[in-house]
Amino acid sequence: MKLKLNEQGLIPAIAQDQRTNEVLMVAYMSAESLTKTVETGEAWFYSRSRQSLWRKGETSGNFIKVDHVEVDCDGDTLIIKGTPAGPVCHTGESTCFFQDFDGHAEFELEGPHVLVDLFDTIESRKRERPDGSYVTKLLNDGVDHIGKKVLEEAGETVIAAKNGVRDETIHEVADLWFHSLVLLADAGLTPNDVWDELRSRRK
Repeated sequence: MKLKLNEQGLIPAIAQDQRTNEVLMVAYMSAESLTKTVETGEAWFYSRSRQSLWRKGETSGNFIKVDHVEVDCDGDTLIIKGTPAGPVCHTGESTCFFQDFDGHAEFELEGPHVLVDLFDTIESRKRERPDGSYVTKLLNDGVDHIGKKVLEEAGETVIAAKNGVRDETIHEVADLWFHSLVLLADAGLTPNDVWDELRSRRK
């Protein structure tokens, strides 16, 4: 059976209580975590934040014993049917779905979507060149100045990582990515051009 993984090599997985059909949680699986789930009979997922496999319940002891796995018609979503050993949600609730939607929401982008949203803002600054904008100043100063900032941020990123300072490393990587996006915009390129190049390296 062919399964469709997303650009991160993951597939959404819905955990469902086989006794009640209640939806317990939604997470992501990699090929490796799906294999471990089938082999061990316990739910294994892939943590996008930690970039590693995790066994559901490895900290709380509230494992999910898996009975079987179902695949949707498009092969891009899984249902993990099983029996939880205890409350599934980290809040102590039996399921992660215990909140009623009140009709109002603040949306938070994550992962590559944040880069795309930021790049759209940079492109807007490139077109409109508003006064007082840091991006406008960078673009007006030209590729040599932007390139200098990229090199500067790259150096500071390495130093922060070598010093083992977590927050500083995160801050410097964010600066590096930001200035790299400005460099892409100045060159008439987009993040999609980079995604295409990265995808080609997986072959």
